[in-house]
Amino acid sequence: MNEPLQVTVQLGPRSYDIRVGEGLLSSCGSAVAGLGNISRVILVTNPTVDALYGDTVRESLEAAPGIESPVATVEIADGEEHKTLATVEGIYDRVLELGGDRNAVVIALGGGVVGDVAGFAAATVLRGLRVVMLPTTLLAQVDSSVGGKTGVNRPQGKNLVGAFHQPSLVLADTACLSTLSGREYSAGLAEVVKHGVVADAELLELLEQKTDAVLARDPAVMSSIVARNCAIKADVVSRDETENGLRRILNFGHTVGHALERLTDYKRYVHGEAVSIGMVAAARVSLQQGACDAAFVERLESLLDSLGLPTSLPAGLDREAVAGAVMHDKKASGDGVVFILTEGAGSCRQQLLDPADIAAAMGDSAAGV
Repeated sequence: MNEPLQVTVQLGPRSYDIRVGEGLLSSCGSAVAGLGNISRVILVTNPTVDALYGDTVRESLEAAPGIESPVATVEIADGEEHKTLATVEGIYDRVLELGGDRNAVVIALGGGVVGDVAGFAAATVLRGLRVVMLPTTLLAQVDSSVGGKTGVNRPQGKNLVGAFHQPSLVLADTACLSTLSGREYSAGLAEVVKHGVVADAELLELLEQKTDAVLARDPAVMSSIVARNCAIKADVVSRDETENGLRRILNFGHTVGHALERLTDYKRYVHGEAVSIGMVAAARVSLQQGACDAAFVERLESLLDSLGLPTSLPAGLDREAVAGAVMHDKKASGDGVVFILTEGAGSCRQQLLDPADIAAAMGDSAAGV
């Protein structure tokens, strides 16, 4: 097994490492034990992931010196619709029933929902516990496990209740990618494309040149891509941890994507699919605003299509509903929404836009509507 690739998120005394490679789950115990002073470990996962990887992780943790045995496991229901305060409360109750103290460590084993929910529980129970991310989906490995965004959804929109709570360690085992469904794998690629659009033109070219290897989940190619994405996000987070400016660029495609998820009750699209549609919509808004040219919009749509991702808004979508949902975005203010416009590969800018103008631009050019 090759040595894992490593990226560090530079946040002074709260800096932490991201390790990327095959087989990291089977050796996670020693890595977690290295954090030191651990009174108890609470493993948060869902039934599907637990069946695949739970025993491997528990055995490694319980064999590591300095970690109390047995590891307590909390299973949460799978799916975006379960990313709620009620699910978080279940984790609170388990931690407290176990007599957890401030030296307990929460471990999130799973995809984005598990990471967001477990991270928020860790951020708030006992006023804050350490959390370790063991992301098992591509989307979580390249995006949601890094940067400390945690939270839950509300009826008004996605991620409207949460906290910035940086992990103490991230271990991205790329062997997990082999067990993902084609749909979940493609959904993760949407976030990879996003990073290329906003910050790395060469990454976009790599995806275009090695599409077959990416779709085949070539281990060497994907380890490199995951590490590259983590490095992009680590750089942005190091410079703007709490999203006061620069970090907003990572929301490219998410304003419309989140609105689309909400308007379809989180059932029609998985997150990456909604982001893919949102990126194409954002590119069309960018074209209307003079930020990019039509050739780049076509290039982006072609790449997403080649990666198996949807690019068109659903037929008959109510534009007023889109505008209303956009106004519930976290980046909304009384004057409009801070929208991320693409200026072409590897470049973007922020601009305050009226939600009605966003919806109108989508309506003018959305395919199938």
